[in-house]
Amino acid sequence: MQPDTIFALATPPGRSGVAVIRISGRLTGEILESAVSGSRPAPRKAVLRRIRDKAGRLIDQALVLSFPGPASFTGEDCAEFQVHGGPAVIEAVLDRIMELGGRPAEAGEFTRRAFEHGKLDLTEAEGLADLIDAETSGQREQALSQMTGALRTLYDGWRTQLISIMAAIEGEIDFPDEEGVPDHLARTARREIEALCVEMTTHLDDNHRGEKIRNGFNIAIIGPPNAGKSSLLNALARRDAAIVTNIPGTTRDIVEVRLVMGGFAVTLSDTAGLRESVDIVEQEGVRRALTRADSADLVVGVLDGSGGWNQEMTLILEKSDLLILNKADLGVNMTPPDSHSAVMSVSITEGEGLAEIEQWLEVEVQKRLGRRELPALSRARHRRNVERASEALARAAGLLNQPELAGEDLRMAIQSLESLTGRVDIEDVLGEVFSRFCVGK
Repeated sequence: MQPDTIFALATPPGRSGVAVIRISGRLTGEILESAVSGSRPAPRKAVLRRIRDKAGRLIDQALVLSFPGPASFTGEDCAEFQVHGGPAVIEAVLDRIMELGGRPAEAGEFTRRAFEHGKLDLTEAEGLADLIDAETSGQREQALSQMTGALRTLYDGWRTQLISIMAAIEGEIDFPDEEGVPDHLARTARREIEALCVEMTTHLDDNHRGEKIRNGFNIAIIGPPNAGKSSLLNALARRDAAIVTNIPGTTRDIVEVRLVMGGFAVTLSDTAGLRESVDIVEQEGVRRALTRADSADLVVGVLDGSGGWNQEMTLILEKSDLLILNKADLGVNMTPPDSHSAVMSVSITEGEGLAEIEQWLEVEVQKRLGRRELPALSRARHRRNVERASEALARAAGLLNQPELAGEDLRMAIQSLESLTGRVDIEDVLGEVFSRFCVGK
């Protein structure tokens, strides 16, 4: 049984200059002939046509395109109507398509059909979803790399090598008595397996760079009360995102601001001032501040440079973090203990040193998230499957003297890589991936 013919509005709902309506499926040609005046458009050529309702009344004058399968996005016969973007026009065109046998598409159904017809693999489909959601140049570049097959090429290359190693292992099983064959195959397979393990470990050992590009890099601002943490957040955000007063402990909960730094999405968090308190609300704020600092990708410690050193900052800041000695206009009387953290003396209220702080943060974010030789793991699903493949390979390397067991681990590694690209039947994974798409894609 052939699948339904689906349709959807591919542009955001509401009033607009132009709206795009997409159709895919076996009834596409019939819908074009019944709803559109004139001859069917030549493939991939936009033509001006009148769209009419069942009684022949004019609905709209639109650009119409035809994409006969398999040379289409989904691999099926497809069409697009570029109509005027008034809600009444859109509704009338959608109703007409439904009258002619189409049904509304589910979220991600167009892309799922493209996947099912071999137009793209699962990693490329996820890259397409990320490209649609991209808000920064870093997210866009990563999504484009994945959508155009960077991860597929890497994983298919590993899979090909594993199949070759499997053939060697099977040869050892099939010809156990041939002189020299078992030892030669075992030595060859071990070298190849160990080389692949190194590649996978390098791919995994990226400090979750791809996920941070996709989801955002987290920076936590930490320090005692009235050091200038909220003022720093507002200055970097260029708006009054956090309340600033001279009353210690004004900030009780975490205040987050989403920014773009160096082309990457950054979540900047202002936290409660670190101090001992009998106030249970403030105690909870301090606990949350320490938890956020522990999970952050980068910590910015803020101290009143005219005061004394806060010993707790020694425990929180790492060598790659930033320490800001604020209120430099009052004089910096503090000498931080010898540490590896970058140190800046600034006056946030006077605007002194803010440009240097921004530049330092941008450079640091770019350094940590910038382009690498291997494509980045952008999702937890990718990381989980590569980890499983790597673990199976490590087991196989230790079992080459028992080729039947080694072969089973190699099969598990291959299956993990095939799950990444969607070569194997993983219905639950497919449902999760495509349900996150917008309708019409």
